[in-house]
Amino acid sequence: MISLDGTNSKQALLNVANKMLVAARTAPKARGVDNLLLAIAEKEAIEAIANKMIKMAESNIVPTFFIRDANNILSCDVMVLIGTKIKSIGLQYCGLCGYTNCEEKDKYPNHPCSMNTGDLGIAIGSAVSVAIDERVDNRIMYSVGMAVRKLEMFGKEYRIIYAIPLSCTGKNPFFDRKS
Repeated sequence: MISLDGTNSKQALLNVANKMLVAARTAPKARGVDNLLLAIAEKEAIEAIANKMIKMAESNIVPTFFIRDANNILSCDVMVLIGTKIKSIGLQYCGLCGYTNCEEKDKYPNHPCSMNTGDLGIAIGSAVSVAIDERVDNRIMYSVGMAVRKLEMFGKEYRIIYAIPLSCTGKNPFFDRKS
């Protein structure tokens, strides 16, 4: 008989995380332009991210619920990270970002391209659908992504980052959380 223990559960979560990366990578992208960066964080990286989140909250850079979220991700061994550049994709006409076209938007490089954020959302949805299909508990967390950005784990080019911590315990640790 084989039981699901800490070693087995981590490997099972890594297998699911890899499938999630495939789903995110193959998700549709506007004009076929892929501005995404995908990664899997394990315990050492998760601890560094959590420590940064706590420091950010303690210095009043962000709300105190970042401490709750930091403690929350410490309960997982595997986390998927998905980020996007905010680089325009060269459309002659769009305007969804608030500018007439990509040429005008490019004059404001810190302003997000709506196509990038749309692609990011589709990729995250595709990734999470894999976790759901595999019955793995998860939650999409922007707070974690902010710490990843501050740590420059994805470099400076990737400005919008989300994390999806994974768990396979008897109770989903990412919901019914204390404030």
